[in-house]
Amino acid sequence: MQGHEWWRGATIYQIYLPSFLDTNGDGVGDLPGLLSRLDYIAGLGVDAIWISPFYRSPQRDFGYDVADHRAIDPLFGSERDFDRVLGRAHELGLRVIVDQVWSHTSSDHAWFRESRSSRSNPKSDWYIWADARLDGSPPNNWLSVFGGSAWRWVPERRQYYLHHFLESQPKLNLRHEAVLSEHFATAEYWLGRGVDGFRFDAVDFMLHDPRLRDNPSNPLSDPPVNPFRMQHHRYDMSHADTLQLIAAIRGFMDRHPEATTIGELSSEPGAARRIAAVTGEARLHMAYTLGVSKSQFNAGALRQVLAEAIEHRQSGWPCWSFSNHDVARAASRWNPSGVEPAAFEVLQMALLLCLPGSACLYQGEELGLPNAEIPAERLRDPFGLRFYPIFTGRDGARTPMPWLSGARHLGFSEAAETWLPVAPSHAPLTADRQENDPNSTLAAYRSMLAWRKRNRASVTSDVSLLDTGEPVLAFRHGPGSDAVVAVFNLSPAAAEIALPKLPQFRVAEDLPFVTAPNGKTLTLPPYGVTLGLSLN
Repeated sequence: MQGHEWWRGATIYQIYLPSFLDTNGDGVGDLPGLLSRLDYIAGLGVDAIWISPFYRSPQRDFGYDVADHRAIDPLFGSERDFDRVLGRAHELGLRVIVDQVWSHTSSDHAWFRESRSSRSNPKSDWYIWADARLDGSPPNNWLSVFGGSAWRWVPERRQYYLHHFLESQPKLNLRHEAVLSEHFATAEYWLGRGVDGFRFDAVDFMLHDPRLRDNPSNPLSDPPVNPFRMQHHRYDMSHADTLQLIAAIRGFMDRHPEATTIGELSSEPGAARRIAAVTGEARLHMAYTLGVSKSQFNAGALRQVLAEAIEHRQSGWPCWSFSNHDVARAASRWNPSGVEPAAFEVLQMALLLCLPGSACLYQGEELGLPNAEIPAERLRDPFGLRFYPIFTGRDGARTPMPWLSGARHLGFSEAAETWLPVAPSHAPLTADRQENDPNSTLAAYRSMLAWRKRNRASVTSDVSLLDTGEPVLAFRHGPGSDAVVAVFNLSPAAAEIALPKLPQFRVAEDLPFVTAPNGKTLTLPPYGVTLGLSLN
């Protein structure tokens, strides 16, 4: 387990624990379930796992409302269960990354209970409190991401507190030295337990304008489903002082040189620029943005995303992500018609794993899972419940993993009912059905991850875009021989490219899904892929 920069070019497998595997029959995934499938994860060829929050929580936002940062919620298992996961992962060569939620806590947290009790208690300023305006309305016009005002009145203090998300997720005051000291102590605790790094939640919301100025309006011709989009978030997000806080985090992490950090950035504009700002020397090691997942899936849009990443490449390190627990699965989001679903899944996988930087895979992505359709009465996500039926939330990406064909709940649980329903559309895609199928999406992932490891230095080197035009996206990593050449047809129709438009290359024959040139042309089938190594 050596190598201070193991994270450069690493592939990280995200585990959304409630939906991974249930072993005690309560319908919710748990740490023993994760332990039992670590060999499967290692067999994919990934370098690390990132585990969603397993800390004590009332689960109103499914773990991202932390009530105790150092206690494992009994819903997921015990201290011993976590230590067994950590030990077995390390035996298999897998690093373990866990969440750090610094911006807010649960309203059930002991800190908040004390803070709300009065204006004079020792933790009175550990959260963001503000007086009402003269007319009794909230201190400013800031809105919650989940809808409505970002402020809630507390009668004990005759003040409002700030919450960027649920009302039960009060905002911590990260300018307070005592709060930061507690966070760093918690990080030290988990590093002492043996974890290999942290994924920092909601980095854009860590610090805001201390003067609490109103956000300017963002006039839109058609009102959006979520009024949050009707403001320019100039003052409630991404304050310039955030970089000082990030520098302090990196200074702390540098005392643990084997450990790494990943930052989650929102979908606000300027994704590559913002990743570059928060990563690099004296910053977080890497970051991803939800903006990439929410971009359009065509050659022009993704060429622009990649061009911006190239522009800012020298000053930061991206961790690319196409799917996770906060967005609809790429299989449905980017291919809603379902045309050539297996080919599309292989294409988006190959594209993700050829982009310059590190990469996050979301559980079930390797099986080609589409987003699930959830009956209205089974919705759990508070975000979706707030905006139903126009927006049904994130539950469709969070349904249980399908492990065994024909088994109860597809092998996820023996419970009478699971916390979210198992998707019928996932039944043909179970892990056991794909396990020994050389033509499966799972097999394609394994072969591509092995190829990426063999060519890791090339895949993570500098990139130059190739001029192929729509609907093809093509780029080359680095100069000279053995540079990776990657060509993708982002269309459900065949596409033809004249070979003179591409560098000379030898096709990666060890990848069964790639298309080889024929004569002087390369004819890619719908969602076709060609990968190879340059000859010059």
